[in-house]
Amino acid sequence: MKVPKTKNTLIKAEDIVKVYKDEGSETTALRGVSIEINQGDFVAIMGPSGSGKSTLLHILGFLDRQSGGKYYFDGKSMDELSDDEIAKVRNKDMGFVFQAFNLLPRTSVLENVKLPLLYSGIEESKWDELARRAVESVGLTHRIEHESSQLSGGEKQRVAIARALVLEPQIIFADEPTGNLDSKSGQMVMEIIQRLNEEEGHTIILITHETYTAEHAQRIIHLLDGKIETDRKVEHRHRANDGHFIK
Repeated sequence: MKVPKTKNTLIKAEDIVKVYKDEGSETTALRGVSIEINQGDFVAIMGPSGSGKSTLLHILGFLDRQSGGKYYFDGKSMDELSDDEIAKVRNKDMGFVFQAFNLLPRTSVLENVKLPLLYSGIEESKWDELARRAVESVGLTHRIEHESSQLSGGEKQRVAIARALVLEPQIIFADEPTGNLDSKSGQMVMEIIQRLNEEEGHTIILITHETYTAEHAQRIIHLLDGKIETDRKVEHRHRANDGHFIK
């Protein structure tokens, strides 16, 4: 199902601070980060190791809470939501794709993709149809009964994308989705992610250390030492399927 393309603000973060405390010591990972992301945007977040990019993704994706500042998702303050409400929003409105795939190795593609449906409240009779549709969208119908351990790295990442899509979320967080892949598989994964944004209207937040991968996005935010160093529009975007640029 196509997600409507609108320009309503989906994410608004104001002066986000994150401090980790460990045995009396403190480490500040984010130092007053403020960003806005609209529905239908495709944003890449870059930065060296330790810059805070994964910490920011975890906060924006409701996987962690900030130490200071305000975070609004779809007009609602994260501070106003209980842990149960946060879990429901994360499961319904957010999909996640990680570098490590996080698939069950001796479980079929279909069963891996169905996992988010276990906590969705959707009737079990509809699970197969939803999962098969998601698998079809990443071009893996011919592998649907194979165990994930039998797949290539690129195929595993496509299964992970299908799993992220199965509940038709508003936003997809992709954390180094091409990091474990060869260049050809990485291009295929980026083509799928780009299509999800351009044709299906999903909002995408991509974490990457690769400039080429980041330039598939519309906008690149560069973090350094927990702060936004630059936030720029991508003037000449890469097109994954033919290597050309798009305006």
